[in-house]
Amino acid sequence: MTYEVNRARSIIDAHSHLDQYDGTVRKMIIDYLESPTSELTDVISISMNLPSSIHNLKLSESHKGIHSAFGFHPEQNAPSESELQELISFMELNKNKMVAIGEVGLPYYLKESNIDLPLEPYIEALEVFIRKASDWNKPIVLHSIYEDAVTTCDFLERHSVKKAHFHWFKGSVSTLERMIENGYFISVTPDCVYEQEIQSLIELYPIEQMMIETDGPWPFTGPFENQVTHPKMMHQSIATIAYIKKMDLNDVYEQIYGNTKTFYNL
Repeated sequence: MTYEVNRARSIIDAHSHLDQYDGTVRKMIIDYLESPTSELTDVISISMNLPSSIHNLKLSESHKGIHSAFGFHPEQNAPSESELQELISFMELNKNKMVAIGEVGLPYYLKESNIDLPLEPYIEALEVFIRKASDWNKPIVLHSIYEDAVTTCDFLERHSVKKAHFHWFKGSVSTLERMIENGYFISVTPDCVYEQEIQSLIELYPIEQMMIETDGPWPFTGPFENQVTHPKMMHQSIATIAYIKKMDLNDVYEQIYGNTKTFYNL
């Protein structure tokens, strides 16, 4: 599905792993961001672990439009107690330089490939990050899908965290309804152009609680087959949202842009 786009309207990439790109491609995206004629105004660069957080901090300190989030991606071996503490100490030291805690969550795909995976270290780490989001009054970026989102919602509610961003979310209608009622945000990737599951999510979720992302350098298929993931792909996401929501295209640009600016205090 492809629809009319408006590349003159401003966009924000609400979830990119900018530090994970090949250096040449990363420079291309940064040059695109910093071009005076670019419609891309900001990128939220999400971290995988402590080295990734350090890299993203340097990127955000060097480039005005890059904003870093620090965290530990759950689709890898769980952090040891000392690794977690070292990361938390770094985050504490630099909490005024991060726009959010993230990416954090639970290892859905890792668990699928290893049914004997011990989950307790991941659950404990997630609650630590959610508690810090509450203590520091920071938004939190979540990798938490399907049944894992129920556990995550339990922790968010327990610690009274309101500013939660479930990126590339997939889950049951009952979980969606709970997230909507709690005011949590979602973001959709360019796969919304061709994935029915994500299109159904867009139909159900309020646009007032929606953002767009690339999750780059993660690759996409459909019309983006064999392309390097780039923020300009998000124009197709906006057009798809407008089509599904039966809204004016420019109104969708304005709403999504405003949502992201407000959520991340940009």
